[in-house]
Amino acid sequence: MRPGALTVGAVHGAALLLGLAGFGSTLWYGLDEPGNALAFGTLVALGELARWDAAPGEREPAPLAAAGALAYALLGTSAGTATTHGVPQTVAVVVAAGLAGIVPHIARGRGPGLDHLARRVLTVGFAALCFQPLYNAGLVTEHLGQGPAYALFLGLLLVLTALCDAVLGALLLRARTGFPYGSLLRDELRAFLGIGSAVCATGTVMALGVAAAGLWALPVLAVPLLLTQVSFRRYAAVRTVNRQTIASLARATEIAGCTPPGHAHRVAALSAAVGRELGLSGPELAVLEHAALMHDIGQLSLVDPVAGGATALLPAEEQRRIALLGGEVVRRTGVPEAVAVVVERQADPYREQPLPARIVRAVNAYDDLAGAGTGEGAGAALGALERLRLGTARDYHPDVVECLARVLGRGGATGVTSAVPG
Repeated sequence: MRPGALTVGAVHGAALLLGLAGFGSTLWYGLDEPGNALAFGTLVALGELARWDAAPGEREPAPLAAAGALAYALLGTSAGTATTHGVPQTVAVVVAAGLAGIVPHIARGRGPGLDHLARRVLTVGFAALCFQPLYNAGLVTEHLGQGPAYALFLGLLLVLTALCDAVLGALLLRARTGFPYGSLLRDELRAFLGIGSAVCATGTVMALGVAAAGLWALPVLAVPLLLTQVSFRRYAAVRTVNRQTIASLARATEIAGCTPPGHAHRVAALSAAVGRELGLSGPELAVLEHAALMHDIGQLSLVDPVAGGATALLPAEEQRRIALLGGEVVRRTGVPEAVAVVVERQADPYREQPLPARIVRAVNAYDDLAGAGTGEGAGAALGALERLRLGTARDYHPDVVECLARVLGRGGATGVTSAVPG
């Protein structure tokens, strides 16, 4: 069994054991404060019902459920009365409510993956474990009271919980893809600055609001996050349209007969895998994928098409001319300037190129030389890599070529979550 599979299995197993322990303890000792459990459970279930189909790169498709779960984990008092629900009941209520909320999504074949469920259980358990024993022992109120210091303490715990979730998320992705852990963790932390910060802030305010005003504060405090969720869904829709536009432009060279079918998407997927391996993440990776999709668009300006679309076989000056034409076309599409820069510099000597352009050039050359999609087999792929290695004096960066070889050795672009749909 692969080490990655062992890691995933360990995380899923830990979440399962924690959930079973929560249910077992709650069934054995009974449900404390059923009103609080019902109110927060309903909020979590409704949040899961309102989840959206997350686009690639989205980290929290059910922000209201996440905020409600964290608020219940950090609930110390309700309307001035101390709570006693503890860690096991917190986990049991969150798991039961979450499962109830995702049933309709599962029925439609769009339920969340096991990784998402495991992260939710473990992070809620972590938050409850950090807070409930201290609060129930009286240490929190004794040293912090119920003023600003208490609110700051809750915020700090939620930041630690978000870090725990980021570490788990990066660990699972590392196990499934083999990409460097550092870049994956940076992506997870960057996502926290988006809707993750809104989730943590709402969770803190919910816990404080219920402590002061009781359960009636929950529906009022849920409204801002619901509005934020609507805004994020609209933003995600705009991003989806943008990705689809870029994907359509990438297919233009194939429709025109300038490049082989699937060439642009193969180069984009493999470039993303190499970029991950080299530590790119977030916006850098998006620029790389968009540029890789559109790297051959300059061929649309040629009077005589390149035979087979294989620009890697052309003289250096002709490659440079096509790259400059492509940069001009890309600028007219309205995509970020950084994408156009990568497209027009992909034919430069590698010492003068930014890293994304080095990656696109090497991967494009590999696909051209290996005849990917033509069924020429492993021999052509090995020959293509060897030619790239022979060209590392001027054309291809040695680190990029060796990184490409490692990615291909692991199965190519398998496991890559592309920013652009195919």
